[in-house]
Amino acid sequence: MTWQGIRGHDELVQRFRIAAERGRLAGTFLFVGPAGIGKRSFALQLAQALLCETIPEQELAACGKCASCVQVAAGTHPDIELVSRPADKAFIPLELLLGDDEHRLRAGLCYNLSAKPFGGRRKIAIIDDADYLNKEGANCLLKTLEEPPPNAVLILIGTSEQRQLPTIRSRCRIIRFKPLSDEDLSAVLCEQNLVDQPAAAAQAVQLGPGSVSASMRWLDEELAAFRTGLIGQLAKGEFDQLELGKQILEFVDAAGKEAPAKRRRLHEVLDVAEDFYRGLIRSLAGVVGAEEPQLAQALATAVRRFPRDVEAAALCLERTITAQGHIDANASPNNIVDAWLDDLLSVMRDGVLNT
Repeated sequence: MTWQGIRGHDELVQRFRIAAERGRLAGTFLFVGPAGIGKRSFALQLAQALLCETIPEQELAACGKCASCVQVAAGTHPDIELVSRPADKAFIPLELLLGDDEHRLRAGLCYNLSAKPFGGRRKIAIIDDADYLNKEGANCLLKTLEEPPPNAVLILIGTSEQRQLPTIRSRCRIIRFKPLSDEDLSAVLCEQNLVDQPAAAAQAVQLGPGSVSASMRWLDEELAAFRTGLIGQLAKGEFDQLELGKQILEFVDAAGKEAPAKRRRLHEVLDVAEDFYRGLIRSLAGVVGAEEPQLAQALATAVRRFPRDVEAAALCLERTITAQGHIDANASPNNIVDAWLDDLLSVMRDGVLNT
């Protein structure tokens, strides 16, 4: 089943529909889950349903034909504020939230959300890439999150709760999105013409289970080969730090001369490690996962060789997520990789982080 073209999240749709029917829709939400599973599309379709001029809000559906629905689809609705991190920025600029220096507190997302709706119904703000809110940006949202304006809805979209400040998490209704099923993911890849035949869709689903972006990313042969090598090294337990660090930095440098391209490539490296350690936690805890065969094989090896317990694996995951933040703070890739690998080895040898 699909809801307004959104696949794989029917359970969440039902929860929102029940809340809308009862008139108890919250004002602030934090959508979390892997990238590429439809969180942003869900938020936009939710906005369209809430603003539709034809179908009552309680039904949580959109006609797709009224002026409001057409504007939402075109990205021009005056009552929707959509903010995301610019490609050339490490964080979401503060001026997008509070206005620039000349218009501080008189422009930006927070100001626009507090204004009276043009259509008389709701104001809706969506912050994509909420993982890239720095401390200053997150703090400026606290008042709006604590006391959202009447009939306003603010949705933050991120990949995990751990990447949000505690002050953000505590003020939002957290909505956890699950990865897409193989069937839904394959259907999305074909429907959006991202692959040209079912066989290619099946391969993409295996490489990046549950996520459109991950599936497409790992169809790149160079990235797929690196992924295989990295999870193989991590599965060994105590790897050769110098050799693995050299391989990672060479892979990052191959992305090109521009710093943004290198940052994206290093994020991809850590994404692989993050997936590995999440899988390792499940495996050590005796939880059967749905990993693709290559990762499943690496995890089976890691369970035999990892010298510590679930708590240590969780520390490795925590340290990997921290390293992601260091990338966005423009730290040196050499320093990030060296410190990250050194801490992973410290956890495996002593059960604690060096830093």
